Amino acid sequence: MEVDSMNSSNSNSKTKKQAQDALDRFKMEVASEIGVPLKEGYNGDLTTSQAGSVGGEMVRKMIKRQEEQMSSGN
Repeated sequence: MEVDSMNSSNSNSKTKKQAQDALDRFKMEVASEIGVPLKEGYNGDLTTSQAGSVGGEMVRKMIKRQEEQMSSGN
């Protein structure tokens, strides 16, 4: 394996980790806002409705942010 491809692989892995961490923080923020007791690790005690409401609200917020960016020309 070439040095450049090794650096690229490490950089890609680091970027994926940062993206996953940001998504996890966003998920916890949304859960807190809507009153779902989400915690780090196992969350099998949540109802399907609670878990779905977190995902649904995340999608609504992401769509709203994208629409705002598009309308402002960014």
